[in-house]
Amino acid sequence: MLLTVVLVVFLFFVVTKKGGGKSVPNAWQSLVELIYDFVLNLVNEQIGGLSGNVKQKFFPRISVTFTFSLFRNPQGMIPFSFTVTSHFLITLALSFSIFIGITIVGFQRHGLHFFSFLLPAGVPLPLAPFLVLLELISYCFRALSLGIRLFANMMAGHSLVKILSGFAWTMLFLNNIFYFIGDLGPLFIVLALTGLELGVAISQAHVSTISICIYLNDATNLHQNESFHN
Repeated sequence: MLLTVVLVVFLFFVVTKKGGGKSVPNAWQSLVELIYDFVLNLVNEQIGGLSGNVKQKFFPRISVTFTFSLFRNPQGMIPFSFTVTSHFLITLALSFSIFIGITIVGFQRHGLHFFSFLLPAGVPLPLAPFLVLLELISYCFRALSLGIRLFANMMAGHSLVKILSGFAWTMLFLNNIFYFIGDLGPLFIVLALTGLELGVAISQAHVSTISICIYLNDATNLHQNESFHN
């Protein structure tokens, strides 16, 4: 995690030194600009009903989360490294901190009216207690869903690659020409799965960022969020 922070800070420092980037961006500056524009577009598209200045307050936190996941997940594909986001305690801590922050934002914006999020308008009174309970469970489960999704995808993909790699490595060093020839199949499968897992590692940063934006939209707009998604 410290290595990820150092790499990200160093990259942004190199790109933005001397007060800004170059008029003709190089590859690293293009990467930083792409990340910035990508996260900014997500914030503007997924969070509705707010002014640009208010959205900008959310941008740094969302950008840090996206950048951390974008750099941290693929690093686990390097041999003899460790995937931090395949540790459930790490992803759970991240998701709980985001959940608490979003809840605080909801109370700051709406006060006690934020509890109306648990009861949509027009619900029959006899169904209100059951619906409030279901909405409360659904809302609280968001504290787990972000962490479980990231942990499960990272752990499952990396475990599969590790098992097949170990199988191919064992066959490669058996003193049998048939095992050596038959090892070509598992090796090609491992290469294909490595590319797939690299894509999954990058896409999970995208999915987590979209989820955070949607949860923020729900907290700031309550049940009005349906009109923005439609």
